[in-house]
Amino acid sequence: MSPLSRARRFDLIAFDWDGTLFDSTAIIVRSIQEAVRDVGGAMPSEQAAAYVIGMALPQALAHAAPDVPPDKYPELAHRYRYHYLQHQEDLSLFEGVLPMLEGLRARGHWLAVATGKSRRGLDQVLQMVQLRGMFDSSRTADETAGKPHPLMLQELMAEFGVPPERVLMIGDTTHDLQMAQNAGCPSVGVSYGAHESGTFGALAPLHVAHSVPELHRWLEAQA
Repeated sequence: MSPLSRARRFDLIAFDWDGTLFDSTAIIVRSIQEAVRDVGGAMPSEQAAAYVIGMALPQALAHAAPDVPPDKYPELAHRYRYHYLQHQEDLSLFEGVLPMLEGLRARGHWLAVATGKSRRGLDQVLQMVQLRGMFDSSRTADETAGKPHPLMLQELMAEFGVPPERVLMIGDTTHDLQMAQNAGCPSVGVSYGAHESGTFGALAPLHVAHSVPELHRWLEAQA
């Protein structure tokens, strides 16, 4: 049976953004490190900075810079945004993302983004010409709740009237997979983003993909 004629297993597929669809992990890590240094904190390691990717920005920066006092959090967030914007033009979708998304849309899946980015930040990147109209909906941490709280997925399920077992969450961090588990949804992890895939096992993803083409093939066969 061809993928086009096979019944869908999932009606709604929700993607994390940074490190899953967008090749931004290294720049986010560097921006976190430089922001912490700017406000006088101890620069976190690459591993510590990568761990917080996917969280809401205030939560992420507080976790990455435990020695920075709370009254400096607004300045810390400002410096992070400054450094990130210096490199924003260097960022791009991972190779193979557009064909994968186009194939899923052709199969009749609803596509959504569930991200720790701000609404402003996500809307900026979704203005890329090739992405206009690609996603049916999106949720950001500043308008719902930060991962791993399940509110993003719960709101998406309510919007489309889809039960948890018909929703698939795809992400590159344990925060993404824990959010899916908290919402009662299946998940797929990707190993090419922020977190080591060896940490995914306890969260029972259906699959761990090591590249976008591998993820695409799995979705064609299993979603």
